[in-house]
Parts: sequence; C-alpha cells; structure tokens
Amino acid sequence: MIDEQLALKVEEAIRTVAAEEIMPRWRRLAAHEVETKSAPHDLVTVADRRAEERLTEILARLLPGSVVVGEEAVAADPAVYGALAGDAPVWIVDPVDGTRQFVEGDEGFCTLVGLAHRGVLEASWTHAPALALTAHARRGVGAFVDGERVFAGSPKPGRPLTVAHAHPNYTSEEEKRVLARLEVAGVAPRECGSAGLEYVRVARGELDAVAFNWESAWDHAAGLLMVLEAGGTHETVAGVPFAIAGGNALPFTAARDELTARRILSLLNGA
Repeated sequence: MIDEQLALKVEEAIRTVAAEEIMPRWRRLAAHEVETKSAPHDLVTVADRRAEERLTEILARLLPGSVVVGEEAVAADPAVYGALAGDAPVWIVDPVDGTRQFVEGDEGFCTLVGLAHRGVLEASWTHAPALALTAHARRGVGAFVDGERVFAGSPKPGRPLTVAHAHPNYTSEEEKRVLARLEVAGVAPRECGSAGLEYVRVARGELDAVAFNWESAWDHAAGLLMVLEAGGTHETVAGVPFAIAGGNALPFTAARDELTARRILSLLNGA
C-alpha cells in the first residue's frame, strides 16, 4: 500500500505544512486564535485547523481512494470517526499533538499522521518541528528517528520502570484512582506531555511504558506503530492489543517489552 517513495512524499508534506502553518504561529498566537472545545483544557488554535485542512487535501490526493480522519474534522462532525471501521485506507491526523504546550510556547508538540487499512496500521509519521525531530515507521520495515533505526529494548533489571500516564487535567476521578495504582515501589510514574512524543521515547528506549485511558485514534496511531516496529508491544486491560477503531477496554499500555506491559497491566487491573 505504501512504498518508500510515497512515504517520503508524506513526510515532505508534513514538514511543509508544519513550516508554513504551525511554526509561524508558535509563540505568536493572538488571543482570538485560541479556543476551547469540549472542556477548558481542550484547546484548538488556528494552527491546528489550518494544518489539518492542508494535510487533508494533500494526503487524500497522494493516495487515491483514501479518506482522512482528523481531530478537528471529528470535533466538527463525530460521524467522520466511523471511517476507521470502513474498507478504505484511512489517514489519521493530529495536526498539533500537545496543543497545550504549543499555546504555552513550549517545544513539546508535534504533528502526527498514521495510515491504517481495515484496522491495521501501515505507516506513521511524528514530526516535532520545534525539536527538529522526525520519526516514522512502516509495518514490517522498522521504526526510525531522524533517519536512524531505533529499538525499544528492555528495561534494566533492578531499575524502577519509568511510565508516562494520562495528565490529570484530562482524567475523571475514577481514572485518577486507577492510574494511582502505578504509584508503587519499582515504578516511577509521571504525567505525560505530548502523547506522540511519549511514544517516540518508548520506541527509543528512553521511557519504559505509557498508560493511557482514552481512545482517540489521532493521539495513538502514529505512536503505536512506532513502538511495535521498534520491538515493543501494546495491550489493554482486557489482555488484547489496542484496536485503533475503538471499543477498547481501558486503560491500556504501550511498553518496551511484554514483561513490562504485563507488569503495568497487572497494576492497572488492581492485581
């Protein structure tokens, strides 16, 4: 479905859109260019909308017959999300992952693009322009950061497991109680930043696992393939892999190896 030539065209498009629509607005946003969506911490900016509009146009053209599921398109029309369960190839787009960080002028944001077909992730891209970092993965080919292949490896024995979990601003009281189960000896949990960048850290072996309790495909598609192609794994509390189209038992983890994933899931399940 996707060869190296197409993969390079997608990466070029992401870089171009980020350079033209996102970076000129970084640390220069006017008050009227930032809005809230479902909650006070759920932000959207003019950069999110313009970048998604352009990526939607470009990606659909690069792969005829494909459709696009973008975060802002779904916010406007939730029915768009249903394309993930269809037969057409689906581009999954988060124009600015880490909008809070973007609004605050922090460097920790990125653009995420994934390509899935009938629930199977085929390729992904993570581009963090302020960090000068670009990661990509293709099913069966590997995971790469700035052109160098990366491997998740396994945590060193005897060292606490480092785990990034959902930020408390975006969790219910019950979800907070479940995530608090990670606060035990041998585990070092912390709040996550951009989900896309946390997945890259797992793929590089810089972070042992993530623990998330929401399903939005645009936050997870790119990173899940990165972790898998780097030799890691992902699994929900039901003991099955995370399904990109939804319907998952939550929370779930993506981890450097199966042993780490089982340890995290055991804690989340209260075992």
